[in-house]
Amino acid sequence: MNAFENLCVQPGIFLLPRDGIDMEKWAVVACDQYTAQKEKWEQADAFAGQAPSALRLIIPEAYLDESDIRVPQVQRAMEQYLNDGVLTEAVRGMVLLERTTQSGPRLGLVMTVDLEAYDFAKGTASLIRPTEGTIVSRIPPRQKVRRGAKLELAHVLLLCDDAERTVIEPVYAKRSALRPLYDTPLMLNGGHARGWAVEDEETLSQIASALCALQAKLPAGGILLAVGDGNHSLATAKAHWLEVKETLTPDERETHPARFAMVELNNIYDDALIFEPIHRVIFGKTVDEVLSLLKGAELTPADENPDLVLVTPEGEKAFRIGHPLHALPVGTVQQLLDKAADLNLDYVHGDEAVREIVRRENAVGILLPPMPKELLFPAVAKDGPLPRKTFSMGEANEKRYYMEARKIVKE
Repeated sequence: MNAFENLCVQPGIFLLPRDGIDMEKWAVVACDQYTAQKEKWEQADAFAGQAPSALRLIIPEAYLDESDIRVPQVQRAMEQYLNDGVLTEAVRGMVLLERTTQSGPRLGLVMTVDLEAYDFAKGTASLIRPTEGTIVSRIPPRQKVRRGAKLELAHVLLLCDDAERTVIEPVYAKRSALRPLYDTPLMLNGGHARGWAVEDEETLSQIASALCALQAKLPAGGILLAVGDGNHSLATAKAHWLEVKETLTPDERETHPARFAMVELNNIYDDALIFEPIHRVIFGKTVDEVLSLLKGAELTPADENPDLVLVTPEGEKAFRIGHPLHALPVGTVQQLLDKAADLNLDYVHGDEAVREIVRRENAVGILLPPMPKELLFPAVAKDGPLPRKTFSMGEANEKRYYMEARKIVKE
């Protein structure tokens, strides 16, 4: 009997670079990072050089406006890496991951999720739900890559609410008995990654039983897994599956690889899983114009515990919100900014990154406070997705790095 039969997650078949390939040049940070810092991607490109690299299999969002040129290049690279044996089957099961950054070692399990159990529509009651609103217009550019691609490389991080640490941590405790897959530093100050194959029936059944127990405890309308990062990537996989699904017979729909998407599962209570705020940078506006945009919040100067800090090339000013439009400061700010027409706005991880962009571009930054992570599951279950770009799990260099690959076409 399949231990995962009644679950929305499944083991998978995962590919990794063959022996002898430089894994530090292979693995690269999630494509939705450094959108306003192309120099970071230029550094990655220079570091990888002519070596095989996951960088050749993705389109960084900083270059989405070049997708017509880059999509064919990515798909040709996928074909080449498969034909030349750069990528080979490495695991039938799951991958245990230890990712060490400045926040400490973070544990994860690379697996697949059934896209039939995930829905990004507002008001959904699916077992897998987004934590932020999905901008449907952001899906088509990503679909161009997935449509016609033979591989997926995922930066999706799913969260489980596992206070008793029953799912991932017991697997990590027995890692010495597992087959090592990689042990490598990561480019762009990404820290270090170690991976092990989880293939034996006993360990996989243990994972399934722990997830079944979490699911059995859910209240009506509860969430089993929340998308902590990469929601638009998972939404793209869902949109692609709905397209493919229409071409299949009922029997084919049950097992087609496009029905599933690769993710990394994390425990929200992992000590190294730090919730960082996502800040805003506004281009082409003066500080007075930005204050006018935020007038509805009734801002007052703050000496301590501010709700937001405005950053300009001349300095910084801290404010409290006198008229909140949402329970979180980011919600109030986002609602007011959404009312502005043709606003040139970017979402940036890290206080210093905001300050650097503000100085370089003569822009205005809005620094926002972090959200306590224990509020995530109750808030999403009660009120639905949080305001757009509410939080980030760690700094940009702590995001998931593309390592494993998976085939999404039927052979």
